[in-house]
Amino acid sequence: MAKYLYKLGEWASRKRRQVVFGWIAILIVAAIGVGTMGITFNDDMSIPGTKAEKAMDVLNKEFPHSDDSGGQIKLIFKAPKGQTLESPSTHKRVQDTLKLVLNDKAVESIASPYQTGTISNNKEIGYATITYKVSADKVTDASKNKIKGIAKLAKKSGVQTEIGGTVAFSHVKIGGTSELVGIVIAFGILVFTFASFLAAGLPIITAIIGLGIGAMGILISSNFFSVQATSLSLASMIGLAVGIDYALFIISRHRQQLAQGLDVRESIARATATAGSAVVFAGLTVIVALCGLSVVGIPFLTSMGLSAAFTVLIVLLVSITLVPALLGMVGHRLNPKRKKRVDFKKSLVIKKNKDSNIWGRFVIRYPVQIVLVCLIVMGIISSPVLHMELGLPDNGMKSKETIERRAYDLMAEGFGDGINGPLVVVLDGSKSPDTRVSFTKVAKELSDLPNVSSISPPTPNQSGKFAMITVLPKTGPNDSKTKDLVTTIREKAKSVTKDEKVKLMVTGSTAVNIDISDKLSDALPQFAALIVIFALLLLLVVFRSILVPIKAVLGFLMTLIATLGFSVFVLQDGHFIDFFGIPEAGPLLNFMPVLTTGILFGLAMDYEVFLVSRMREDYTHLRDAKKSILSSLKHSGPVVTAAGLIMISVFASFIFAEDSTIKATGLSMAFGVLFDAFVVRMTLVPAVMTLLGKSAWYLPKWLDKALPTIDVEGESLMNNIEDTINKKVRKY
Repeated sequence: MAKYLYKLGEWASRKRRQVVFGWIAILIVAAIGVGTMGITFNDDMSIPGTKAEKAMDVLNKEFPHSDDSGGQIKLIFKAPKGQTLESPSTHKRVQDTLKLVLNDKAVESIASPYQTGTISNNKEIGYATITYKVSADKVTDASKNKIKGIAKLAKKSGVQTEIGGTVAFSHVKIGGTSELVGIVIAFGILVFTFASFLAAGLPIITAIIGLGIGAMGILISSNFFSVQATSLSLASMIGLAVGIDYALFIISRHRQQLAQGLDVRESIARATATAGSAVVFAGLTVIVALCGLSVVGIPFLTSMGLSAAFTVLIVLLVSITLVPALLGMVGHRLNPKRKKRVDFKKSLVIKKNKDSNIWGRFVIRYPVQIVLVCLIVMGIISSPVLHMELGLPDNGMKSKETIERRAYDLMAEGFGDGINGPLVVVLDGSKSPDTRVSFTKVAKELSDLPNVSSISPPTPNQSGKFAMITVLPKTGPNDSKTKDLVTTIREKAKSVTKDEKVKLMVTGSTAVNIDISDKLSDALPQFAALIVIFALLLLLVVFRSILVPIKAVLGFLMTLIATLGFSVFVLQDGHFIDFFGIPEAGPLLNFMPVLTTGILFGLAMDYEVFLVSRMREDYTHLRDAKKSILSSLKHSGPVVTAAGLIMISVFASFIFAEDSTIKATGLSMAFGVLFDAFVVRMTLVPAVMTLLGKSAWYLPKWLDKALPTIDVEGESLMNNIEDTINKKVRKY
């Protein structure tokens, strides 16, 4: 691979203008494609085949009107202090408000709280249901703005009025300050690393171009495939971070070679062959890990993984083509500035420690203590994972400034927490001799279950063989007691089927979310096992060692558990949520553990390859295990440190996003990279390698012969180039 990358780097630097304009042209064409075709996101996060989804299919089949109904908005009213909704003045204001709603021709019907009885027990809070002629996702912005204007008028008249229902008023914003903050911080880190504004700007430019093309591709694909808005934000996170990092590795190698006096074009070709080989390998590892999310068999997770993998592929191609082209354009201007004066005494110290640094010498000196400290720190951080709960964020976890949160809180205040997460029980009485009696009995038994606030009378379908019951729990949709109620109803179904010949099924958004969380919890061990096996085989081939891959995988598992523990500590237990701007504590995103496993595996292997491959390269030449560790921390350590800081800053910048899903993912990923890069790779790995000594590189001869050879650092190519140069020198 290094041979082809050498030729690619040389070609890109020679045809630099064509390469640069080619990528810009692709970006422009992609932007035109998005402008022409538009964007069609599908934020459905259901999983076909779960119990709740099967029940939903039965519900839609037997009660077809529920599927065809238009979008609904709930206008929720709260009477002024000292009055009720039945007070004459308040009653008139509510009725006047509802009359204004009828002015919108898109409205199909209005169910007044006075007609339907949707008024709280204390008569202070009630809601009207407004049904539109079109589905919820097709209600126009004009209709939404009218409702918001009407609600404001009602508030001015003294009646608190909030807006809820199936029509969404808040959407995930595409792009924004998050990416900008990450880019600014990354630029600052690059300026400090390179001591050059020009060198710092190149990785930013290439990453933005790669990310732009990747994002445009995702937006175009939304017209043909089911793509969530969250997929774009996730792809932006990963694409921006790895795009900057990959360019950083190639440019760092190029500047090192320029400092050694190498010709610009030759240096570009060699940097693309050596650092570029590691970049390609690391990028493919990330892509495989993200595509591996499809193995779980969950559609929305597959969409997220493939979207992010596509973006990483684009930034990878940009890194090994556009970066060399831009390096060819800037020429010698990237040469590191040499110091004019050299202190003789300092030069002796530098010469003595030229292959090591302070951190490397510290790790080598205290390996046992460092390993113990790392394990203790990991154990403390990971402990909260023992009580981890999974769920999907509901409106109760949004900011109190949002329309949805205000409606959620007001509904809970008037009708209890369960009103925001009702359960729909579908009764199949096709085998029952007397469905009316059976349905009544089942309803009575359900009302006697613990944590049930109220239930509606059984509503039969046209055939009378099926019925629907709405169960309101006493607790909210993400409360563990609500999950217990769903489990209890399903256990109750066994006896109901036996005694009453009625099949009982539970559905509704709350039950669907519970089933999704359970499915993802079951998928995590399988996916993690698949990742671990893949990592062991991959690293066995790359490092030609048995112990190094085992050590790398154990380090990854430490990172994963610590990241989940930190996420539970902050997001679920609520510690420091004000500091991080998290609106409300709640269960972890149900897909976060699986998503974290896939992303962190790819990124962890990146740092492992860049750091340990240098150890292997030096050990091959020196045959001294400790010197190879010191050399790696000296030469590769600063680059890995800068890359880690950049990735942390990019992920952390998404904490400023408005959407709670993006905010939580950014926080977890930022901590995961922080722990993996600085605790595991830069601290634990060299300490363990010190303890292992030469045995770290042991590989049976028969296995060495059987394994394919992958030259990640392009060492064989460099040896061939050196041999060719030496032959020419001897010839002349």
